Amino acid sequence: MEAATIAATYPVSPFFGSPHSRPHVRGFRCFGLSIPLSRLFAASMKYRDHRRQVATRSSGERITAKPSSELRRKNTGGIGGSEDEKLRSLRALFSRPGIGIDAYIIPSQDAHQSEFIAECFMRRTYLTGFDGSAGTAVVTKDKAALWTDGRYFLQAEKQLGRDWILMRSGNIGVPTTTEWLNEVLPSGCKIGVDPFLFSYDTAEEMKAAVSKNNHELVFVYDCNLVDEIWRESRPKPPFKPIRVHDIKYAGVDVSSKLSTLRSELIEASCTATVISMLDEVAWLLNLRGSDVPHSPVFYSYLVVSYTSATLFVDANKVTEEVLVHLSKAGVQLRPYEAILSEIESLSDQGAKLMLDPSTINAAIVNLFNSTSNRHLHRSENKVKGNIGRGTHLESTTQKDAPVQVNGHNTLFKISPISISKALKNEAEIKGMRNAHLRDAAALAEFWDWLEDGVHKNMNLTEAEVAQKLLEFRRKQFGFIDTSFETISGYGANGAIIHYRSNPDSCSIVGDKNLFLLDSGGQYVDGTTDITRTVHFGDPTARQKECFTRVLQGHITLDQAIFPERTPGFVLDVLARSSLWKIGLDYRHGTGHGVGAALNVHEGPQSISFRYGNMIALQMGMIVSNEPGYYEDHSFGIRIENLLHVKEERVPNNFGGIRYLGFERLTFVPIQSKLVDCSLLSFAETKWYNEYHSEVWEKVSPLVEGAAQEWLWKNTRPLPLPQQ
Repeated sequence: MEAATIAATYPVSPFFGSPHSRPHVRGFRCFGLSIPLSRLFAASMKYRDHRRQVATRSSGERITAKPSSELRRKNTGGIGGSEDEKLRSLRALFSRPGIGIDAYIIPSQDAHQSEFIAECFMRRTYLTGFDGSAGTAVVTKDKAALWTDGRYFLQAEKQLGRDWILMRSGNIGVPTTTEWLNEVLPSGCKIGVDPFLFSYDTAEEMKAAVSKNNHELVFVYDCNLVDEIWRESRPKPPFKPIRVHDIKYAGVDVSSKLSTLRSELIEASCTATVISMLDEVAWLLNLRGSDVPHSPVFYSYLVVSYTSATLFVDANKVTEEVLVHLSKAGVQLRPYEAILSEIESLSDQGAKLMLDPSTINAAIVNLFNSTSNRHLHRSENKVKGNIGRGTHLESTTQKDAPVQVNGHNTLFKISPISISKALKNEAEIKGMRNAHLRDAAALAEFWDWLEDGVHKNMNLTEAEVAQKLLEFRRKQFGFIDTSFETISGYGANGAIIHYRSNPDSCSIVGDKNLFLLDSGGQYVDGTTDITRTVHFGDPTARQKECFTRVLQGHITLDQAIFPERTPGFVLDVLARSSLWKIGLDYRHGTGHGVGAALNVHEGPQSISFRYGNMIALQMGMIVSNEPGYYEDHSFGIRIENLLHVKEERVPNNFGGIRYLGFERLTFVPIQSKLVDCSLLSFAETKWYNEYHSEVWEKVSPLVEGAAQEWLWKNTRPLPLPQQ
């Protein structure tokens, strides 16, 4: 189908046209899902955590943890107006002709399952007032509830109004969204979702779960109900230009990457694949953008077949340089909104698609399957008993194989791009090393400035501190943006794992409690992510004990050596064991993947207590090492470095396999005054001293004056205990 015809068929973009419009998908309105439940893939991290909540204790600054019931705000009104008004307006749409639902689910994601999204897609934030990056809202005709994980419990307590029920995901006794809906709705209700905002896997799981109480999951295609009430106040879509990611940083050209992907298609007996993850599109095409805050990606889809590649993107973002770059690799351009008509066209052509059901949205999959089934029925009428001969794909018989066949011409398979992107090449590793050293120089200058400012009683707020850090980073070569919104938390705010400081109400950074700073930078050659916790006065014995336990976990993981094919969850216990010895823990994973000049959170690898992720850590991957401890409403501690997975030389070779370990990428001092040396072993103290010797050696040539003096003072060795 020609571009002009495609655009005419679907003239309205689901996201970038009118803020309140949706594409009208031919033949669809609201209907129950009817596709079989797909296999749960190892890369999915959707497993419930049944860990007990860590008991809170009093701190050294006479701040005691209180139950959340005492901290709920009266009625915040959320962002942009009264929550009561928003909920009433949303519920009024339930009975609109063509909708007819009893509940509506609002996730955090955009149509590409992004963790961080453009402001115009922050529907859950707009409706609830809770602006954490993870959470799901569910609204029935008389109830409203928000689910979020342990990173955001305290933040949600502060931000949710009185009409919302906070569901602390992972705590014992807390139901999932579908369990709750099955409990509060009478049998036989209709539960609405926007199919663009849920992966196919998630939609199938939800469909199966709600059917237990005879509920029906329906797709509301014509509009997003939150957009309907958001209207004119909804932010405009992003429009900044795309840029070429230089080959000296990318390491591999686009043509080679496409050739590798096409080999995967041939091996899978598929003719095409649809790529919807924004970082996968950016990595594959060696392009970067600015559509999403802190993530150098741009809203787009990419369809790759044996012989062609088509990028679906807003043409206004494509510069002449980008156009030439894509042309050399044989990549064509189509409007972003043409993706749906392209899916129909692929179905008309009898294409066999390879799709990742954990990332591709349900709208695309169900449109393709519906159209394919329509063609299949036509063929059945013409040639009975000879349906799909030569085109049906056989389902795997291997229990753990990460593929599944769906219907006539869809192969479900974990995206091969996710693994390729995670295994950094030499150029990407070099860029990450260099970016981290420049970032360390900026941080040395920053910490010297902040320590001096606190001691001079400059009354610096958390927000001012974060802004000043940005200024120091901006002076470094290749700096583009922060890699996420800086977490600058003093005292009790540090216990809010993903705290966001508000300039109008945040705390002064003083010398009476701990200060936690989690920050990162996006550079032209790499992405950084680092957390340090410091005290500018005299820490209590309790704070030093907790800090040292976190440090011991950090050291243990840093020194880990493990056989290849080891999944990350196996290593998670190493970071927690020191805390467990005194009955402490933390409510987040220990490590996440990090992109090379890409998203700061990257899959499929992780180091986490969520044991469902069976993806092995492999050479070339980059992960964070960030154990922590948080005393609610008192203080927070986290120590984070980034690590590069590399081969280790070991004296034996049991089983004929390789053994892997870690190369440190982050080089910033870990404050010695917070270390209780009596708790450290000889080996742990030796690690601490060797790390700081390396910090001084690598970073001191990059700074001068007061910053260099600060670096010298903060890299002095600890006394070695007797063996």
